[in-house]
Amino acid sequence: MYFLYTIIASLAVFFILKWLKKRRYCTDLRRLDGKTILITGGNSGIGKETAIALAMRGARVIIACRDPDKAEKAVREIKFKSHSLNVLHMELDLANLSSVREFCKSFLQREKKLDILVNNAGMPGVLEWTDNNFSMCFGVNHLGHFLLTNLLLPRLKECAPSRVITLTCSSYKYQKLDFQDLNYNQLPFFTYCRSKLANIYFSQEVARITEGKGVTSYAVHPGFVQSGWTCHYSILFRMLVQVIMWMFFVPCEIGAQTVIYCAVSDEAAKHSGGYFIDCRPATLRPFARDAAVAKKLWEASERLVNLA
Repeated sequence: MYFLYTIIASLAVFFILKWLKKRRYCTDLRRLDGKTILITGGNSGIGKETAIALAMRGARVIIACRDPDKAEKAVREIKFKSHSLNVLHMELDLANLSSVREFCKSFLQREKKLDILVNNAGMPGVLEWTDNNFSMCFGVNHLGHFLLTNLLLPRLKECAPSRVITLTCSSYKYQKLDFQDLNYNQLPFFTYCRSKLANIYFSQEVARITEGKGVTSYAVHPGFVQSGWTCHYSILFRMLVQVIMWMFFVPCEIGAQTVIYCAVSDEAAKHSGGYFIDCRPATLRPFARDAAVAKKLWEASERLVNLA
């Protein structure tokens, strides 16, 4: 009898976990022939799965990352899995604003088109600093992408209709921005949450300033994904989190589905400035929909990266 109860309990846990990890797939089969797509952090995780999926649809895919060796390896894998040779990489370090400027200068010289920008690269909650003395989370997750998008925005407008997709996280809800301390770097989880909230405000403001100019913007929460973000932590922490991720997190291929959806869907285009989860629009907490705060963050960010 005890054995029977064990079997029943095990099956119950299995199906509960399977239900918790259930996600939608992007079913839009639109081709992207002739489109040029730039994906930051496209050498691993969600970024690489997104690159594979969009290259399979005929797009020219450029992955931007800081490690040339990892990028070369990723490009070979993306080409193999997508059956496309139109994949390449460019070096970009979002923790260094000079690198961002050099990247954009090189990109604009080499590439005549940019149809979709996927701001995918990100740092987990770490108490480190960028080369420009910004907290690593705020500097990479927000400011690096803020500068990148601004410098590439004219090309996106030229190639309209175009799209900007910025990855965020539902953990935004646990913090609010403090404009007296945007560079907050005390508790790892909180600094991460603030950077993800900044991503949402940024995406909304991109939608506002490009309204009527053919550029649409989306913030995407990909779900909790089995990616390599734990590499920034100790071995013991990694071992513990790997078990949790196996039980509750989804594979990167599934995490990429909402990004793909926002890249191809006509329905998504009706919700510029929106927040997406599981291939559909989702509702943000009221404080995360404050247009005045979004504009204030944009103006503060312009000053911080010397665009103002």
